[in-house]
Amino acid sequence: MVSKDQLGRTLYFENFPQRIISTVPSVSELLYDLGLEQKVVGITKFCIHPAHWLSQKKIIGGTKNLRFDAIESLSPDLIIANKEENTEAEIHYLMSKHKVWVSDINNLIEAEEFILEMGRILDSKLNSDLLFSTIQKSRQSFQKLVSDVTKEIRVCYLIWRNPYMAVGAETYIHSMIKECGFINVFEDKNRYPEVTLEDILERNPDWVFLSSEPYPFKEIHLNEFGRLKAILVDGEAFSWYGSHIIRSFYYFCNLVPQLT
Repeated sequence: MVSKDQLGRTLYFENFPQRIISTVPSVSELLYDLGLEQKVVGITKFCIHPAHWLSQKKIIGGTKNLRFDAIESLSPDLIIANKEENTEAEIHYLMSKHKVWVSDINNLIEAEEFILEMGRILDSKLNSDLLFSTIQKSRQSFQKLVSDVTKEIRVCYLIWRNPYMAVGAETYIHSMIKECGFINVFEDKNRYPEVTLEDILERNPDWVFLSSEPYPFKEIHLNEFGRLKAILVDGEAFSWYGSHIIRSFYYFCNLVPQLT
């Protein structure tokens, strides 16, 4: 079996992987929803879904500080990583010792392709096809609900504080902002630009979205933006790809009425 990861690297498999390590929280959740609980042997300390895996699976460090000794002890036949969430140096080291499938997801289409490919190479195609179909239905239901309601809503999505860091173009979060029908006021910037309060005020968004992750914005931060309206949003809904997309669209259905 041959598979090309999202960096364009070709991986060869004689058999379906039986000892899988996930270095990404949203990937761990996807593997669970694909019915692969018995095949996943290691996860990071940030892989909080499903919750019981934190006590039942080997913890192999954090997403950006992997424990190579723990990984080696598990003898994985596949490690699933991500270009953005893991460090290049650590992933390249693992590539020298193991099969590593690296995702690089910047939009919904790439997320769906990832789900289908994981199902194919992990012997869970029926489950991945079902997830794909459910995502499509969830998306269609959301689009029918909001119709043209969100098209003029301009948002600034913040992922960090001190300094403020916003979401720009060429990111998965930006693609989900667009899926909601919102206008990203920093879409002329790439990736995650550092911005000042003055920059945000000058862009004059209708709403400032304060993400629950990676920086854990709280209610005490809502009043930092002067005349601008701010709201706490679920970072998982906007940034977790994989099976979490289904939950994302349900979340968006509840979010939009709060903004209009």
